[in-house]
Amino acid sequence: MATAGDARKSLGALGEQIAVDYLRRHGYVIRERNHRTPMGEIDIVAVDRKTLAFVEVRTRRGSEFGTAAESVTPRKQQRLIQLAESYLQSCPESFRNYRIDVVVIEFSSSNRSPRVELIKNAVEGS
Repeated sequence: MATAGDARKSLGALGEQIAVDYLRRHGYVIRERNHRTPMGEIDIVAVDRKTLAFVEVRTRRGSEFGTAAESVTPRKQQRLIQLAESYLQSCPESFRNYRIDVVVIEFSSSNRSPRVELIKNAVEGS
């Protein structure tokens, strides 16, 4: 029997694939997906022109618990900055420019195609 956790993981995986496809169509080169560190996970690491982009994917079905964009709380933003800095320290290449982007994916109750929004440089301090 499928649990709510399974449904959430499935929705998250679908959202990440939609985000990867969207980013590629907009010129991003995907370097890694689901990069794990002891502090957490970076959903997507990509290059947009000469800038390294750490991409957080937020997927929601409806807005009962707030929008996907609202789910990137100040605490989550701090964690994303820490994850990006950790990645940069272990990265063999040096990138002078980096930023943290958020891809928001929202499915409506009618299950039409989801709304996809890219928020570049979404996290201050990156």
